[in-house]
Amino acid sequence: MHSELNYVATIGFFDGVHAGHRFLIEELKSLAKARNMQSLLITFNIHPRKVLNSDYQPQLLNTLYEKIEQLETTGVDRCVVMDFTLDLAQLPAFDFLKTVLKEQYKVITLLVGHDHRFGHSRADGFLEYKQYGEMLGMEVVQAGRYKTPEDRHVSSSDIRLAISQGDIVHANKLLTYPYSFQGKVIDGFRVGRKIGFPTANLQALDSDKLIPPFGVYAVRVYHNEIVYKGMMNIGTRPTLNNSYHTSLEVHILKFDQDIYNQTIKVEFLEKIRDERKFNSLDELVDQLKKDRGVVDSL
Repeated sequence: MHSELNYVATIGFFDGVHAGHRFLIEELKSLAKARNMQSLLITFNIHPRKVLNSDYQPQLLNTLYEKIEQLETTGVDRCVVMDFTLDLAQLPAFDFLKTVLKEQYKVITLLVGHDHRFGHSRADGFLEYKQYGEMLGMEVVQAGRYKTPEDRHVSSSDIRLAISQGDIVHANKLLTYPYSFQGKVIDGFRVGRKIGFPTANLQALDSDKLIPPFGVYAVRVYHNEIVYKGMMNIGTRPTLNNSYHTSLEVHILKFDQDIYNQTIKVEFLEKIRDERKFNSLDELVDQLKKDRGVVDSL
């Protein structure tokens, strides 16, 4: 169906589909409209470094499913998810432009992200891409640089850093939506229900997904398309002597259902406090009541 269409395309891994990516995609759509062509976004199913080094843990902002979900909100005409393979990684940039972009996807104009590099060992830069484009009859355009109102560049690494420092509010601002992860409810220690704070213990569905640092967070929980307020504890449960095992536990407010073995989505709104050891269960319960008050007021 797509073979007769000509495209203005951009390419990248787009982890997070954050404000900077969205700026680039808006530019892609305007360029396509000006050229009377379709906009095409090409991304990959797996982090390129993971293919080149199987031990690499990417700490992703999005799973593939989440990334596609976010890309669907951008209004791009067509999105292609390519399998990133060793063969693809070894293609020089010229061959990629020729065999993949021009021959396979009928790309007439390529919009290159401001500091984006592709091709074997990322040896070439924008000037080389432009020259290759001239040889192939493909227009190659460099995208503008996106900056926040505070004059800051936005990258997936910036957002990862903000999350790993517990600065969820800043990360969400750069992402343009709340950071989230999906987890399966697994068997837990069942102490929470004894102290009036039953929790769902979660196992993240994707081990490559970045989990925020230890602490207590105000969250939103999605279960069967209904949204609940919640408070999430990430850590080792020091008051309950839970050794070194990291647990992900969420207490869902005004909720009383058995969701064992089900999958829920947790959206992070802000970090309430660090995890700490209390001298007694009573002290812990008092603090949890305060935490619940903070969550309830959001």
